[in-house]
Amino acid sequence: MTASLLILTDFFQAANQALDYATNLARPLHARLVLLHVRRDSALDPEALTGNFSNLSKEAVALALSSVARGLPVPVVAEVGYGRVEVAVADAVARHHPALIVLGRPDHSDLPDELVQTTSLELLRHSPYPMLVVPHLMMTSSAPPRRVLMAVDGEPFSLGAHAGTMQEIFTKLKAEVTVLNVSAGRHELDPAALESVRQTGLLLDLAPAHARTVTNANPVRGILQVAQPHDFDLLVVVARERSFLGKLFHRSVTAQLLLDSALPVLVLPAQ
Repeated sequence: MTASLLILTDFFQAANQALDYATNLARPLHARLVLLHVRRDSALDPEALTGNFSNLSKEAVALALSSVARGLPVPVVAEVGYGRVEVAVADAVARHHPALIVLGRPDHSDLPDELVQTTSLELLRHSPYPMLVVPHLMMTSSAPPRRVLMAVDGEPFSLGAHAGTMQEIFTKLKAEVTVLNVSAGRHELDPAALESVRQTGLLLDLAPAHARTVTNANPVRGILQVAQPHDFDLLVVVARERSFLGKLFHRSVTAQLLLDSALPVLVLPAQ
């Protein structure tokens, strides 16, 4: 079966940036794109009063999808879903079994974090699945991401059914991985952090990974301090199952990185 990347689009800037990034990613992976637009036209949609999603007619959506698909240099399938985004995405995932869900992060800089209910957070909370979130200000590049910063807490983890797919992606990208651990007080490297990644198999067939420890009492600030676009192309975050439970997920390290990272963030749900 041909690998696929599921791309959510509303035809706004953030979605277009994510589509560009996914297209560059699809080439070395020899993957096709599944372009999904969800018509969120219910009066009960929580963003219906904010204008944060497109409300195009069926004809306009079909024309826009066709136009976007024709301009892509990789194989693409275009689809329209209906209703709640998490339901439409779950249906598309069940049918296409994508390697990743890819979506853009809109500009929420004028809103307090407490009021931000982004699509990525809701998708992760309802149906944890490997997800790549691309910032709306991401600089367009024709090169696939290779310089990977992977933030871990040093505890063992498993990627379950997604381990093989993620290892294949890292291998095809020829990823240069730096494993980052944030410490509240230690300056020395934590060997457990690097070992926890090795045990997943993600680093097989790659150049030896680097290990780095940064001292910061706040894990988010420590990660963002290192995750700079001039040094890395991609930030990978391991999110444990407990992180997705309850309303506190929107205040978690994963949630804050998705909101604030200047790098695209790949969230890997762990077991």
